[in-house]
Amino acid sequence: MTDRTVALLVAAGQGSRAGGDIPKQFRRIGGKPVLAHAVDALAGHPAIGSVVLVVGAGQEEDARAALESCTVSAIVQGADSRRGSVRAGLEHIASAGGAARILVHDAARPFLPATVIDRLLAALEGAPGAIPALPVADTLVRSEHDKSDHDKAGDVVDRDGLFRVQTPQAFRFDALLAAHRSWDGNREATDDAQILRHSGHDVTLVAGDERLEKLTYAEDFLRAEARLGAARSVRTGMGYDVHRLAPDEELWLCGVRVPHDRGLAGHSDADVAIHALVDALLGALAEGDIGSHFPPSDQQWRGVASSRFLEYAAERVAKRDGFIEHVDLTLICEAPKIGPHRDAMRARIAEILHLPPDRVSIKATTTERLGFAGRREGIAAQAVATLSLPALI
Repeated sequence: MTDRTVALLVAAGQGSRAGGDIPKQFRRIGGKPVLAHAVDALAGHPAIGSVVLVVGAGQEEDARAALESCTVSAIVQGADSRRGSVRAGLEHIASAGGAARILVHDAARPFLPATVIDRLLAALEGAPGAIPALPVADTLVRSEHDKSDHDKAGDVVDRDGLFRVQTPQAFRFDALLAAHRSWDGNREATDDAQILRHSGHDVTLVAGDERLEKLTYAEDFLRAEARLGAARSVRTGMGYDVHRLAPDEELWLCGVRVPHDRGLAGHSDADVAIHALVDALLGALAEGDIGSHFPPSDQQWRGVASSRFLEYAAERVAKRDGFIEHVDLTLICEAPKIGPHRDAMRARIAEILHLPPDRVSIKATTTERLGFAGRREGIAAQAVATLSLPALI
C-alpha cells in the first residue's frame, strides 16, 4: 500500500452567487486566479505528494490557463454534484495506485495555512477522518414568518457545542473511498465527513482558521482582495538595453523573428526587448541584472533564445511568492516597423510570462533620426515591470 498523501481539489462549480461572467475559481484575487492560490497552498506543503484537480465539464482549458506556473498531477472531469465530483477524483486516484491519506479541499477556500494541514495530518494518526472547524461565536436564532410573510427572529438556538466546518478535510484514503462507494446515490451530502460518519467511522475536529472562509458572494471577493492587498507590496523595476544591427544576423524582438535586412548582434540571440524586460524584472526583485545571472563570458549562453532568460526571471518572481502585474516595453528604432508585429509580440511575451495579453504593453518610437538609432546602427529598448510581492513585516 502506498504511503503517499494526495490532495483532491474540487473546482467543478459555477459560483453563480459570486457574480461575474466566469466561475469564481477562475477569477483573480491579487492578480492571481483563485484556483492557482489553492493549488499553490496544497502543492507547497512538504507532506503532500501530489494534487489532483476536479473541474466541471468543458472547464479543463480554463483550468490549465488559470494554473499559470503551478502544476497538478491530473485534471479530472467532475459531476453535477460536489459528492459526484469528489467520487470521480477518488476513483481516479484509486486507479493510479491509491494513497494512504487524502485531503479533500474546495477551491473556493484559496487561502490555506500550512498549520491547518499539519493539524489534520497529525489527527489522522489516531482517527480515520479529521476536519477543521471553528466554534460558533454569534447568537443564533430561528427564523419565523409573520402574517405578512416577513421573517422575524424566533427562538434562540443554543450555540454550545456548535462549530462551523471548513475544508480541507483529511481522511484515510481507503476508508473515504469505501464510504463514497457505499453511499446512497439518491441522497446528497454537504461534505465528505458526513459520508464517512454514515459508514460508521469517527471524525476528529481540529482547529480551523478564519482565513479559510469560503468565497461565496461578491463581497467576499472584495474583502479577500483588501486583505491580500494589505499583506503585499508593489515593486517597480526598469530595464534598458541596446544591440548593434549587423548583416547576416536574424532579428528577434520580443521573442518573434522579424523579417529585416539585418539582425541584432550579441552573445545570445540579442533580443534587445527581452533583455530589457529581464533587467526590469530582476530590478524589481533587487536581484542584479541580466549580466550577473547570464554572463557574456559563459559560452553556454552563446546563441541561446532570450526567452530562456525571461522564463528564468519569471521563475525568480514566483520563488519569492510574487506575481507580475504588468509589463510595458518600448522599442526605439527607425526600422523595421513594429506595428505589423505588435500583436504577435504581445502574445509571445504573455505566453512566456503566463500573463493575459492585456497585461503586456508594447510600443515603438523613433529618435527623429538622431543618434545611433536614428542612423539605423542599432535598436534600443526600455522596459518597466510592476510586481506584487509579500510585504515585509
